[in-house]
Amino acid sequence: MATSTAPPRTLPASWYTSKPLYQLERRAVFLKSWYLLGPTIKFSPGEPVSYEFAGVCLTVTATERDESGASELTVIEDNGSLLRTHTTATGLLFTTISATAPSFEDFFPGLEDILAKVDFTARPYRRSIQYEGHFNWKTMVDGYQECLHCQYTHPAFSVLYPPTFYAVQNHHNWCQHFADPKKPEDGLFLYFLPNCTLNVYGGGMSLFRVCPTANSGNTRMEFDYFNVDDGEKFEDYYKFVRQVAQEDYELCEVAQYNLERGVYAEGVLNPVKENGVAYYQQRVLEMVLEQHQEDQQTRKAAAAIGAIGQQASYAEGQGERSLTDRVISPEVRVR
Repeated sequence: MATSTAPPRTLPASWYTSKPLYQLERRAVFLKSWYLLGPTIKFSPGEPVSYEFAGVCLTVTATERDESGASELTVIEDNGSLLRTHTTATGLLFTTISATAPSFEDFFPGLEDILAKVDFTARPYRRSIQYEGHFNWKTMVDGYQECLHCQYTHPAFSVLYPPTFYAVQNHHNWCQHFADPKKPEDGLFLYFLPNCTLNVYGGGMSLFRVCPTANSGNTRMEFDYFNVDDGEKFEDYYKFVRQVAQEDYELCEVAQYNLERGVYAEGVLNPVKENGVAYYQQRVLEMVLEQHQEDQQTRKAAAAIGAIGQQASYAEGQGERSLTDRVISPEVRVR
């Protein structure tokens, strides 16, 4: 049987503007995922760090360091619940926000092998910044997962990493980006479904989180920066990465404006240059459809239970004894 050669299609524009759809994404995707909080060196005793993912607020705390300099990290939800975490051998802390998430290994198979190549504690923590933007969380992830726009939107970045050679390799719930596939060791650029990234090149490292808010058209951007240099050298690095981030921000706001006004409804993706976009959107679609089926089954079960209760109440109202109250006749008693 011939296989389809049709190019992948984008998610409909309604998925970027619908509040009920985001609530479904929250249950289907966000509550069932793992999140990168950062390298362990970001967290110090006596300095708790707070996060919020899809309405779930949590805090990372560090114990006093032992003789080896190590510190135990715990992640606690605001209601007091201890959340499951995973710390890689090279110093990255990940967390869940719900008991419905699978194990780290099942959610990110093969990821540990890639992360083992870099010591993420080697670059000191320098600075964090956050702000909101008028765009859906997927609008920003769409841009991160391809580089067709880089030559025009990021001229300075394109000098260092020409988009001609840019490629994305998709894995289960994570993707690795290559500025030049012939130079796989030239930096490490990773995307973690649904909303976290990790970018390491030269002496610098940055993470950003694309955090949806209650308004489906607004997103909170959070950035952490690490660098072997401080002072003027770090400020030069910071100025460069902030320029790239600001260029993405402006592009996303324009794209969201067009989505909300019906300028763009749905389209096709380049199967080579936008394979990263196609992959993550397909995963979101799959998880949402699975959740929708689960919700339907739950509603059917609840309706069936409700119907049984109504029938029992009606029977009692007619003077009949309920099933649990009926006396078992002697001939059918168990001896």
